[in-house]
Amino acid sequence: MPRKKLIAGNWKMYMLAESARDLARTVVQGVPPSETVEVALCVPFPWLVTVAEVLKGTHVALGAQNVNAAKEGAYTGEVSAGMLLDVGCKYVIIAHSERRHGLREPDYQLNLKVRSALAAGLMVIYCIGETLVEREAKQTEEILDWHLVTGLHKVPAAQMANLVIAYEPVWAIGTGKVATTEQAQSAHLHIRNQVAQLFTPEIAQSLIIQYGGSVKADNAAELLSQPDIDGALVGGASLKGELFLPIVKAAQ
Repeated sequence: MPRKKLIAGNWKMYMLAESARDLARTVVQGVPPSETVEVALCVPFPWLVTVAEVLKGTHVALGAQNVNAAKEGAYTGEVSAGMLLDVGCKYVIIAHSERRHGLREPDYQLNLKVRSALAAGLMVIYCIGETLVEREAKQTEEILDWHLVTGLHKVPAAQMANLVIAYEPVWAIGTGKVATTEQAQSAHLHIRNQVAQLFTPEIAQSLIIQYGGSVKADNAAELLSQPDIDGALVGGASLKGELFLPIVKAAQ
């Protein structure tokens, strides 16, 4: 059975309430229902309720950009998986490079987030990828393996159906640089093979693996045509309907 493609917009720390509402409406109106492509909008915490109201009852899913591993407690400024579910989230991004590297979130903490979010019932978009220094040192596969082993530690096989992996070459995020089609496909195939070893070939074959890294309308079709690339985690191009909708169309 062919894997469904997932196009997720990561709005990062952009948008005010009115523009968030308008963009969500534009996406809903511009994306036809599809059996083969799912679309999600991962929005800043303050606008989850605002965007949830627009997306409710539509074919576009709501996602968040981070979550705390604890169910509740004295964690000032943090948000739990239960809160995200209560507001209407289906997805949550964990381990985006801007948090893994920029905010230096450690591997053990990212693993706790993955496990707690999956246990709560969220779909997790787990991000992995190498820096430019690591790629130039020919360590790409080693880094991907490390992120898979540490991030998926103690994740039950039964919960892997609710996990999406986003391959993000860190050097291509927001830089305008894009991995070549061959580089992206090679990394995605390696990830799928490693998941087969960590879990089962069946789990690996059904796993959605997105590409993230300066995805735009003019490169989306070629990337998404590759056999192991099952969608895109879109940053800058998700902030305008006229840039995001063509990427969705390319997936369809």
